[in-house]
Amino acid sequence: MSPQLRPARVEDASTLAKIWHEGWGDGHLGQVPDALVAARTSASFEERTLARIADMTVAVVDDTVAGFVIVAGDEVEQVYVDRAYRGRVVAPVLLAEAERQVAAAGHTRSWLAVAPGNLRARRFYERSGWVDAGGFTYEAEVAGGRFPVPCRRYEKQVAQSTPPSAAPTA
Repeated sequence: MSPQLRPARVEDASTLAKIWHEGWGDGHLGQVPDALVAARTSASFEERTLARIADMTVAVVDDTVAGFVIVAGDEVEQVYVDRAYRGRVVAPVLLAEAERQVAAAGHTRSWLAVAPGNLRARRFYERSGWVDAGGFTYEAEVAGGRFPVPCRRYEKQVAQSTPPSAAPTA
């Protein structure tokens, strides 16, 4: 069954925090500095989820929240899918929705950050038309500030640029 998309609700928060925490661990443990791993506790994901609930779009399959996406400006900031729904259509639907949101906000290109060793995510983005634009340092938010994390920047054109209108001729 194809997932249905909707805005996240406060009652989804505990499920979303669990998906985010588990997914983050699967993609980042052994890939990011230990200090960041120590900061990413289950409680921190609960707090982050509640703080960002209004920014989340969720995918629902058979009345079950299966994943979510967060878009911030031209950045696809978060894409996470419950382990039970990985390898199915949920992630592509969420990523397509994120791309749509970026384009609808008036951006022609989007970007996202991926841990260099998160090969599964990198392959998924590449299959979805995203291009590795090189390494950079991502400033991850943590309690009390930001934490520098070495990442790969992936980019994709999500809309055509509109050429300036030609001046009317007299």
